[in-house]
Amino acid sequence: MTLQIRGPMLLPAQRTDVELVTADGLTLVGELAVPEEREPVATLIALHPLPTAGGNMDTHVLRKAAARLPAQADLAVLRFNTRGTASPRGVSGGSFDGGGLERYDVAAAVDFVYERGLPEPWLVGWSFGTELALKYGRDHDIRGGILLSPPLHRTTDAELEAWKDDARELVAVIPELDDYLRPDEAVRRFACVPHARVIAVAGGRHLWVGETQTRRVLTEIVAAVNPAALPLATTWDG
Repeated sequence: MTLQIRGPMLLPAQRTDVELVTADGLTLVGELAVPEEREPVATLIALHPLPTAGGNMDTHVLRKAAARLPAQADLAVLRFNTRGTASPRGVSGGSFDGGGLERYDVAAAVDFVYERGLPEPWLVGWSFGTELALKYGRDHDIRGGILLSPPLHRTTDAELEAWKDDARELVAVIPELDDYLRPDEAVRRFACVPHARVIAVAGGRHLWVGETQTRRVLTEIVAAVNPAALPLATTWDG
């Protein structure tokens, strides 16, 4: 049977509930999804939107990345709730700290990836998650960062400019109709990092609602991490 890939459809993968332990003693709940029959070629560490506004590991683009990309692009996807964040998977320990103590959460996720022997980790942040990627990504052995709808509210100019001398890839996917940072302003703000790629998405909005926008975001992620897997299929036989 041929099925349209859309909405909450789960493609084949090995999915395991996991727990991450932070350096300050918290347990964070999450899920690891890996290709069912092949080794992953790279790993996405998903950093979710603002938990005080409802963001968590199940926010739709991150959930769909885990549902589709292990099968479509041979990627491992690690999702987790940062401290104090709840989702159907459970509640992570601790309390939301506005992006401060969350540095330990990012470190725990990267450590987990290396402990599991997963390859080529990339941070994939969405909104608040982009702030964590920009603030703390340079501290870790990652391949690069992919920023979905970065508001650049909590990231200081100095933290952003520090990426200028870092050769690792930085890809910012900017919705044309974003509520916080639109393409023209994003080009100006990211100009201090000459190698950063700013990708404007016509008609895009901060929350990437709808199948067309979801597919565009997932395509940009795969274009950065495993371009050989493009174009992403829109149907699945199974």
